[in-house]
Amino acid sequence: MRRPNILFIMSDDHAAHAISAYKSRINKTPNIDRIANEGMIFDNCFCTNSICAPSRATIISGTHTHINGVTKLNIPFDGRQPTFPKILSEGGYTTAMIGKWHLGHGGNSDPTGFDYWNVLPGQGEYFDPVMIEMGEKKKLSGYVTDIITDLSINWLENRDKSKPFMLMCHHKAPHRPWIPDKAHEDMYENEDIPEPETFNDNYENRSSAAKEAWMRVDKDLNFYDVKQQEPTGLSDAQLKSWKYQRYIKDYLRCIASIDDNVGRILDYLEDNNLYEDTVVVYTSDQGFFLGDHGWFDKRLMYEESLRMPFVMRYPRMIKPGSRSDEIVLNLDFAQTFIDFAQLDADPVMQGRSFKKIAAGENVDDWRKSMYYRYYDFPSMHNVYPHYGIRTKKYKLICYYPAGESSEEGMKPLRDIEWELFDLEKDPQEMHSVYFDEHYKDVVDKLKKELAAIKYEAKDFD
Repeated sequence: MRRPNILFIMSDDHAAHAISAYKSRINKTPNIDRIANEGMIFDNCFCTNSICAPSRATIISGTHTHINGVTKLNIPFDGRQPTFPKILSEGGYTTAMIGKWHLGHGGNSDPTGFDYWNVLPGQGEYFDPVMIEMGEKKKLSGYVTDIITDLSINWLENRDKSKPFMLMCHHKAPHRPWIPDKAHEDMYENEDIPEPETFNDNYENRSSAAKEAWMRVDKDLNFYDVKQQEPTGLSDAQLKSWKYQRYIKDYLRCIASIDDNVGRILDYLEDNNLYEDTVVVYTSDQGFFLGDHGWFDKRLMYEESLRMPFVMRYPRMIKPGSRSDEIVLNLDFAQTFIDFAQLDADPVMQGRSFKKIAAGENVDDWRKSMYYRYYDFPSMHNVYPHYGIRTKKYKLICYYPAGESSEEGMKPLRDIEWELFDLEKDPQEMHSVYFDEHYKDVVDKLKKELAAIKYEAKDFD
């Protein structure tokens, strides 16, 4: 079989439940759905550390964050280590990285393994962004999502066409502070977005981590986020709903622009006879809370943050309209792309190719559980460090004392705290059953399995 091109589109903080292919209640995404409908939807794609830079480091290296070194948000990635773009480049692909890099700049942190790169410094700006093209800073005019797509299409047009290509088209949106473009700034203006069922969660029946997290819609969204002075005369509940509407509408407007631009690049592939020979992926670097549990942001191992959207199209192999509920991880992306390119992964990589799953094959020895670990404390959202295991039925989370108190009043846990969720009976994770005697055997079994997969991940801390 010929080696396919690879188009890897990724956004920042795009929750699966804001994609209509994942049965979103709040928006439509026809162009992302086009990839899903013409390929496979992965219903159980998860990240191993739900925060931007660590997830991106895992994606590009195929290793857990404690192996690649990017355990926290502000740690740069050392580009001297093996990555899938390097392997593809050395294996005959022409490669490009365009858009949000967010893994540091300068020295060993610049993108490596690419014939061409043009990236935003840090978070980047929504309008008239500075971008770094092969080490040179340039200020561009326009809206960042359009610019990244323009640059991507331009690279596709002028690439070395004697080789298969691998293009990483990575969008800044819909990252905070959620600034939409002019074309979508009035979208949803005369309607209310439905609030999630868990919007008024009181954080009872769980560890203290849920209650202590600083990412509540009512308390922690600020003027910079809602972009308007708070109205007077509202009750606390009314003000919370007002903030949610301000936040979620801008978030969804940013996604509408992404979806339009996904359509543009898909049309380019089709118009240039590249569609049939290209693996097309749309994903995000992690999930996001969309008012779920009264929160925005991510970090916690709860479902809305843990789950990543992942849709993949390749007509020469993937059956249209197919779905998989196998547990796949951002840890697996590198080896999956390498497998599609018919090359060999580096032995240091810790994931596993799910190419066969995408092709509709049963893989009897596929993983039954996944390992997660979050480190970033103290940090702006006061989320306690934790690690855990998720199977298809259960989730066990351990929050542990680590880090030091901060000037902002963040204090580490004094003792270990545990949560266990029965995901079949409680998919919204409202009631921990860790102390329920009926689950004693489940706890014992999962703790042993957690220790085993922690060791398998080479996390000896």
